[in-house]
Amino acid sequence: MEQILFYIIIAIITVEYLVSRILDSLNSSWRTKDLPDVLQNIYKPEEYEKSQKYGKVNSRFSLISGSFQVFLVLGMLLFGGFGYIDNLVHQFADNQIFASLIFFGIIFIVSDILGLPFSIYSTFVIEERFGFNKTTKKTFVLDKLKGYLLAAIIGGGLMTLIIWFYYQTTTMFWIYAWLALSSFSIFMVMFYSNLIVPLFNKQTPLEDGVLRDAIQEFSQKAGFKLDNIFVIDGSKRSSKANAYFTGLGSKKRIVLYDTLIKDLQTNEIVAVLAHEIGHYKLKHTLSSIILSIIQTGIIFYVLSLFIGNPDLSKALGGSAATFELGLIAFGILFSPISTVLSLLMNIISRKNEYQADHFAAKYNQGEALVSALKNLSVKNLTNLTPHPAYVFAYYSHPTLNQRIQAIFSKSNL
Repeated sequence: MEQILFYIIIAIITVEYLVSRILDSLNSSWRTKDLPDVLQNIYKPEEYEKSQKYGKVNSRFSLISGSFQVFLVLGMLLFGGFGYIDNLVHQFADNQIFASLIFFGIIFIVSDILGLPFSIYSTFVIEERFGFNKTTKKTFVLDKLKGYLLAAIIGGGLMTLIIWFYYQTTTMFWIYAWLALSSFSIFMVMFYSNLIVPLFNKQTPLEDGVLRDAIQEFSQKAGFKLDNIFVIDGSKRSSKANAYFTGLGSKKRIVLYDTLIKDLQTNEIVAVLAHEIGHYKLKHTLSSIILSIIQTGIIFYVLSLFIGNPDLSKALGGSAATFELGLIAFGILFSPISTVLSLLMNIISRKNEYQADHFAAKYNQGEALVSALKNLSVKNLTNLTPHPAYVFAYYSHPTLNQRIQAIFSKSNL
């Protein structure tokens, strides 16, 4: 049976890789198409050419880095690398939990080190070449070290708890693991900006002035109590602009990148925030949390049905059934189902984006939102003509063309 599982695992990885490459190829070829009428004159000719080059460079880089990762995993499977590491770990660690943590720690560190050249090249060559990178070498190194520390504390802590649940309750562990991970997810939604973000970025309350007054005026008009408006130093790492909404209840806050404030006019920023407020008012934030919790529960339940099967571990070259090998094998075998779930989540997400845009347009922010979306697309060298199949597979947001047409039709601008 383990031989059949082994070949299925190889087939899943290979098929997913080929599908991703086909989609990337379609998207790259589609990039040269003429712009739709609604998108004409967004880019100046030289800017559009730059955006085309940026997309092509990233596409080639994705091909190389993605291929390396897939071939690395296939090599580990074909030569029994996972089983070798697992057997080696268990020779030095008698405790099952400790052995599992060492195993995952080795896999994480080695994969991160092997991926480091790609990360460096992306940041300091590609992003630098196109004028986006603001990350210094010191910041890059500190980010890595902080990331390792958080992975050890948070990732290691959660993994320890899940493994402990498994060895204590076996088939019933999924309930306890589900409750623990769901509780942690809700906690992070509430306190991520307070606990994690300050480790990497400085957040300061938006100072009094025209922008804050305009935001508060709109918030009152929309019936949305908003006291926490922060500015984050996104320019510390990139010139790309963004904004996001986080938290629930009294912990909710709007976070504006300093690059967003620099690149957009006041009315455009208000329109972007109107969109974000729309997500909250339409309960998209809450529904996303609920859907994520349900999805996590499904995954843990299915995992509980297979994790104890020794054939999973043997399919990866293990000599005995272990939690860590079973988890990796299950993760690959579950991947097609996970892909379907991701497609469904993207469909829901794109629908939510249309609704949030409509919310902004309903409050007469449609024209300013369109202007903001156009300016952000130019600033970030966004691909304006992605292939429909690529959009369906990967996009959590509608394309710029789709959003503009929907905003104009809803707001009758």
